[in-house]
Amino acid sequence: MIDRLEKEVDMLERHLQVLRMVIENEPIGIVKMSNETGYPHHKVRYSLRVLEEENLIEPSSQGAITTERTTEFVEELDEKLDDIIDKIGGMRIESAPEVGN
Repeated sequence: MIDRLEKEVDMLERHLQVLRMVIENEPIGIVKMSNETGYPHHKVRYSLRVLEEENLIEPSSQGAITTERTTEFVEELDEKLDDIIDKIGGMRIESAPEVGN
């Protein structure tokens, strides 16, 4: 159960790293991103596809570029992540009575 959440968080981290690279280096291509991040081409390509589906980037002849939606997403990101962190923190079982009593 937790393993699946951990994999999703790892994937989100990769998507956000790819988005950050596009923001900082646009236009940027798959090969450069793969070389700089160490992620295989297919993982970078998948992250780019997800970001494109979310309308956060778009392809150009020179590589990926940001969209009008990117700035709004980035501005809201920290607050959304803080909300998720708070929610996960509230799931801790450490303060519950001992199991088996």
